[in-house]
Amino acid sequence: MGLRCEVFVLLLFPLFSQGEVTSFVKCSQFFLNHVPPTVLSDPTNNNRYQQICQCLLDNNNKLQYYYATLYDTNNKIPVYSAYELQHADIERKDYWYVEPQLDGGSHLCMSGLNHIPSNNRGDHQALNQDYERSGYDKGHLYPVHHTSTHSSMLATFTLTNAAPQDPGFNRGQWRVHEEDLAELLNNACSKAYVVTGVVPGDTQIGDGVKVAKYYWSAYCCIRKSHTTESAGYVGPDNNGRVQTLTVKDLETRLSGPGYYGSPFYVFQGRC
Repeated sequence: MGLRCEVFVLLLFPLFSQGEVTSFVKCSQFFLNHVPPTVLSDPTNNNRYQQICQCLLDNNNKLQYYYATLYDTNNKIPVYSAYELQHADIERKDYWYVEPQLDGGSHLCMSGLNHIPSNNRGDHQALNQDYERSGYDKGHLYPVHHTSTHSSMLATFTLTNAAPQDPGFNRGQWRVHEEDLAELLNNACSKAYVVTGVVPGDTQIGDGVKVAKYYWSAYCCIRKSHTTESAGYVGPDNNGRVQTLTVKDLETRLSGPGYYGSPFYVFQGRC
């Protein structure tokens, strides 16, 4: 399997289409200097980690890309989503979609599931039914609060951009973090690159969807003076809070045991 691109027809119904490339090439603009964070690999399964360029068809039927996601088809949650933060107050529409191609579906799908063979649905990704009565929220990686248009808001509502998150943390400290980050970066940066990810835990819901043990994020702010600044965040800690740390310290933590367990870099030392 190669890169997958989720597509919606804005004036009609959700419509999905397969991308033409096999890497992040068509959405590298969401990475600092066009270089993605570490792309994890699994020597026992070359198809485990899928690179997704999330996009929409505009009113002229042209593809518009909104962010990039590395997706773990074994744990059925994303590793990270990368985007450029541009906040505005956008009305939220809670309607969640899936990526048909991850489960061997056709390249067009009117509802998200209609063009996935019934016996394949949910083989490599989470479905809405996995979350039902689970006690966990669908926790956005690229959150609505970091979007600035109706189209970018819609593009965040795919289950490949979400992981099961404790509702108290999702609606509490992590939401405060997202709001504070939007205020900080909107005011200070000419460009703000953000990567938000999750670390899977041992708990699972539904059909093998791993609950996020930790949420993390990092930003690189490019000021109008062309100087840069960065910071990292991870939570919850033992007190249910979000910790602030340097990007280097975040990378060290993510590379260690209990996290990804292999060298992991967010901005590849460029910020």
